[in-house]
Amino acid sequence: MSDQSGPERPREKLLRIGAQALTDAELLSIFLRTGTPRRSVLQVAQAMLTRFGSFHSLLAARQEEITAVSGVGPAKYAELRAALELAERCLRSGFDRGEAITDPLITGRFLRNRLGRYEREVFACLFLDNQHRLIEYEEMFFGTIDGASVHPREVVKRALENNAAAVIFAHNHPSGVAEPSQADQRITDRLRSALALVDIRVLDHMIIGESDVLSFAERGLL
Repeated sequence: MSDQSGPERPREKLLRIGAQALTDAELLSIFLRTGTPRRSVLQVAQAMLTRFGSFHSLLAARQEEITAVSGVGPAKYAELRAALELAERCLRSGFDRGEAITDPLITGRFLRNRLGRYEREVFACLFLDNQHRLIEYEEMFFGTIDGASVHPREVVKRALENNAAAVIFAHNHPSGVAEPSQADQRITDRLRSALALVDIRVLDHMIIGESDVLSFAERGLL
Protein backbone atom coordinates (compact mmCIF):
# COMPACT_ATOMS: atom_id res chain seq x y z
CA MET A 1 0.00 0.00 0.00
CA SER A 2 1.08 3.57 -0.66
CA ASP A 3 2.35 5.29 2.42
CA GLN A 4 2.71 9.01 3.08
CA SER A 5 4.54 10.53 0.16
CA GLY A 6 5.56 13.84 -1.36
CA PRO A 7 8.45 16.27 -0.96
CA GLU A 8 8.04 16.06 2.81
CA ARG A 9 5.85 13.57 4.63
CA PRO A 10 3.26 15.09 6.95
CA ARG A 11 4.68 13.35 10.01
CA GLU A 12 8.17 14.73 9.39
CA LYS A 13 6.73 18.15 8.58
CA LEU A 14 4.87 18.13 11.90
CA LEU A 15 8.02 17.25 13.82
CA ARG A 16 10.02 19.93 12.02
CA ILE A 17 7.72 22.95 12.17
CA GLY A 18 4.68 21.95 14.28
CA ALA A 19 1.17 20.61 13.80
CA GLN A 20 -0.29 24.06 13.14
CA ALA A 21 1.61 24.23 9.84
CA LEU A 22 -0.11 21.16 8.40
CA THR A 23 -3.10 21.30 6.10
CA ASP A 24 -6.32 19.52 7.06
CA ALA A 25 -5.50 16.72 4.63
CA GLU A 26 -1.98 16.34 6.03
CA LEU A 27 -3.25 16.09 9.61
CA LEU A 28 -5.86 13.55 8.61
CA SER A 29 -3.31 11.49 6.69
CA ILE A 30 -1.25 11.02 9.87
CA PHE A 31 -4.21 9.26 11.48
CA LEU A 32 -4.97 7.20 8.38
CA ARG A 33 -1.29 6.17 8.07
CA THR A 34 -1.62 4.20 4.82
CA GLY A 35 -3.33 4.64 1.49
CA THR A 36 -4.31 2.17 -1.20
CA PRO A 37 -2.37 0.64 -4.11
CA ARG A 38 -3.76 3.40 -6.35
CA ARG A 39 -3.88 6.37 -4.00
CA SER A 40 -1.45 7.75 -1.46
CA VAL A 41 -2.68 8.28 2.08
CA LEU A 42 -2.68 12.03 1.41
CA GLN A 43 -4.96 11.50 -1.57
CA VAL A 44 -7.28 9.34 0.53
CA ALA A 45 -7.39 12.06 3.20
CA GLN A 46 -8.16 14.74 0.61
CA ALA A 47 -10.90 12.56 -0.89
CA MET A 48 -12.52 12.25 2.54
CA LEU A 49 -12.45 15.99 3.17
CA THR A 50 -13.82 16.69 -0.30
CA ARG A 51 -16.64 14.22 0.20
CA PHE A 52 -17.72 15.48 3.62
CA GLY A 53 -16.78 19.15 3.24
CA SER A 54 -15.16 19.70 6.63
CA PHE A 55 -13.63 17.99 9.67
CA HIS A 56 -16.82 18.49 11.64
CA SER A 57 -18.99 16.90 8.97
CA LEU A 58 -16.51 14.06 8.58
CA LEU A 59 -16.29 13.26 12.27
CA ALA A 60 -20.05 13.54 12.70
CA ALA A 61 -20.70 11.09 9.86
CA ARG A 62 -21.89 7.55 10.46
CA GLN A 63 -19.49 4.63 10.27
CA GLU A 64 -20.96 3.32 7.04
CA GLU A 65 -20.58 6.74 5.39
CA ILE A 66 -16.92 7.03 6.36
CA THR A 67 -15.96 3.45 5.50
CA ALA A 68 -17.59 3.89 2.09
CA VAL A 69 -14.51 5.91 1.13
CA SER A 70 -12.00 3.70 -0.65
CA GLY A 71 -9.07 2.93 1.65
CA VAL A 72 -10.97 3.59 4.90
CA GLY A 73 -12.05 0.51 6.84
CA PRO A 74 -13.41 -0.10 10.35
CA ALA A 75 -9.95 0.14 11.92
CA LYS A 76 -9.32 3.62 10.52
CA TYR A 77 -12.82 4.69 11.44
CA ALA A 78 -12.15 3.58 15.03
CA GLU A 79 -8.91 5.58 15.11
CA LEU A 80 -10.71 8.72 13.91
CA ARG A 81 -13.45 8.33 16.51
CA ALA A 82 -10.82 7.83 19.21
CA ALA A 83 -9.03 10.99 18.06
CA LEU A 84 -12.27 12.97 18.27
CA GLU A 85 -13.05 11.66 21.75
CA LEU A 86 -9.52 12.49 22.90
CA ALA A 87 -9.89 16.06 21.62
CA GLU A 88 -13.26 16.44 23.33
CA ARG A 89 -11.94 15.15 26.64
CA CYS A 90 -8.98 17.52 26.40
CA LEU A 91 -11.32 20.46 25.87
CA ARG A 92 -13.57 19.31 28.70
CA SER A 93 -10.76 18.74 31.17
CA GLY A 94 -10.40 22.36 32.26
CA PHE A 95 -14.15 22.66 32.78
CA ASP A 96 -14.27 19.40 34.72
CA ARG A 97 -11.43 20.51 37.02
CA GLY A 98 -13.52 23.47 38.13
CA GLU A 99 -11.42 26.15 36.45
CA ALA A 100 -13.08 29.52 35.84
CA ILE A 101 -14.43 30.03 32.34
CA THR A 102 -12.75 33.24 31.28
CA ASP A 103 -11.35 32.61 27.80
CA PRO A 104 -13.89 32.97 24.95
CA LEU A 105 -11.56 31.09 22.59
CA ILE A 106 -11.42 27.96 24.77
CA THR A 107 -15.14 28.18 25.49
CA GLY A 108 -15.82 28.51 21.78
CA ARG A 109 -13.76 25.41 21.00
CA PHE A 110 -15.61 23.46 23.67
CA LEU A 111 -18.95 24.53 22.24
CA ARG A 112 -17.96 23.84 18.65
CA ASN A 113 -17.16 20.27 19.60
CA ARG A 114 -20.54 19.95 21.31
CA LEU A 115 -22.79 21.79 18.86
CA GLY A 116 -20.92 21.96 15.57
CA ARG A 117 -21.96 18.49 14.40
CA TYR A 118 -25.72 19.00 14.59
CA GLU A 119 -27.74 19.40 11.40
CA ARG A 120 -30.56 21.10 13.27
CA GLU A 121 -30.42 24.12 15.55
CA VAL A 122 -29.67 23.38 19.20
CA PHE A 123 -29.70 25.92 22.03
CA ALA A 124 -27.49 25.20 25.04
CA CYS A 125 -26.69 26.81 28.37
CA LEU A 126 -23.57 26.77 30.50
CA PHE A 127 -24.66 27.36 34.09
CA LEU A 128 -21.85 28.88 36.17
CA ASP A 129 -21.23 29.58 39.85
CA ASN A 130 -20.20 32.95 41.27
CA GLN A 131 -16.58 32.27 40.31
CA HIS A 132 -17.62 31.44 36.75
CA ARG A 133 -16.87 27.74 37.12
CA LEU A 134 -19.06 25.32 35.22
CA ILE A 135 -21.90 23.77 37.19
CA GLU A 136 -23.74 22.20 34.29
CA TYR A 137 -23.75 22.18 30.49
CA GLU A 138 -27.22 21.51 29.15
CA GLU A 139 -28.67 21.34 25.64
CA MET A 140 -32.15 22.66 26.29
CA PHE A 141 -33.99 23.38 23.05
CA PHE A 142 -33.94 21.52 19.75
CA GLY A 143 -35.36 22.86 16.52
CA THR A 144 -35.44 22.26 12.83
CA ILE A 145 -32.75 23.57 10.53
CA ASP A 146 -34.72 26.85 10.53
CA GLY A 147 -34.50 27.52 14.24
CA ALA A 148 -35.20 26.48 17.80
CA SER A 149 -37.97 27.76 20.05
CA VAL A 150 -36.34 29.06 23.24
CA HIS A 151 -38.44 29.58 26.37
CA PRO A 152 -37.01 32.07 28.92
CA ARG A 153 -39.10 30.62 31.74
CA GLU A 154 -37.45 27.21 31.30
CA VAL A 155 -33.98 28.77 31.25
CA VAL A 156 -34.67 30.69 34.46
CA LYS A 157 -36.06 27.55 36.08
CA ARG A 158 -32.96 25.48 35.24
CA ALA A 159 -30.64 28.29 36.31
CA LEU A 160 -32.30 28.44 39.71
CA GLU A 161 -32.29 24.65 40.05
CA ASN A 162 -28.54 24.69 39.37
CA ASN A 163 -28.04 27.58 41.80
CA ALA A 164 -26.27 29.43 38.99
CA ALA A 165 -24.87 32.92 39.40
CA ALA A 166 -24.15 33.38 35.69
CA VAL A 167 -25.01 31.83 32.34
CA ILE A 168 -23.44 31.55 28.91
CA PHE A 169 -25.81 30.79 26.03
CA ALA A 170 -24.82 29.04 22.83
CA HIS A 171 -26.51 27.77 19.72
CA ASN A 172 -25.38 26.50 16.36
CA HIS A 173 -26.24 27.80 12.92
CA PRO A 174 -26.62 24.76 10.64
CA SER A 175 -26.16 27.10 7.67
CA GLY A 176 -22.53 27.40 8.81
CA VAL A 177 -22.59 31.21 9.03
CA ALA A 178 -21.88 32.45 12.57
CA GLU A 179 -23.64 35.79 12.30
CA PRO A 180 -26.45 36.82 14.68
CA SER A 181 -29.92 37.31 13.29
CA GLN A 182 -32.45 39.79 14.66
CA ALA A 183 -34.20 36.82 16.28
CA ASP A 184 -30.93 35.84 18.00
CA GLN A 185 -30.58 39.34 19.40
CA ARG A 186 -34.20 39.45 20.54
CA ILE A 187 -34.07 36.14 22.41
CA THR A 188 -30.77 37.16 24.03
CA ASP A 189 -32.34 40.38 25.29
CA ARG A 190 -35.41 38.51 26.58
CA LEU A 191 -33.30 35.93 28.38
CA ARG A 192 -31.03 38.56 29.90
CA SER A 193 -34.03 40.53 31.18
CA ALA A 194 -35.67 37.41 32.64
CA LEU A 195 -32.50 36.29 34.40
CA ALA A 196 -31.79 39.79 35.72
CA LEU A 197 -35.00 39.53 37.75
CA VAL A 198 -33.40 36.71 39.77
CA ASP A 199 -29.90 38.30 39.86
CA ILE A 200 -28.28 35.93 37.37
CA ARG A 201 -25.83 37.48 34.91
CA VAL A 202 -25.59 36.64 31.23
CA LEU A 203 -21.89 36.59 30.36
CA ASP A 204 -22.11 35.73 26.68
CA HIS A 205 -24.09 34.21 23.85
CA MET A 206 -22.01 32.28 21.35
CA ILE A 207 -23.10 31.32 17.86
CA ILE A 208 -21.38 28.24 16.45
CA GLY A 209 -20.77 28.22 12.71
CA GLU A 210 -19.02 25.85 10.38
CA SER A 211 -15.53 27.21 10.94
CA ASP A 212 -15.85 30.04 13.45
CA VAL A 213 -17.60 31.14 16.62
CA LEU A 214 -19.19 34.52 17.24
CA SER A 215 -19.24 35.96 20.76
CA PHE A 216 -21.97 38.48 21.57
CA ALA A 217 -19.78 39.84 24.38
CA GLU A 218 -16.77 40.39 22.11
CA ARG A 219 -18.98 41.91 19.41
CA GLY A 220 -20.47 44.32 21.97
CA LEU A 221 -23.99 42.96 21.59
CA LEU A 222 -24.65 42.33 25.30
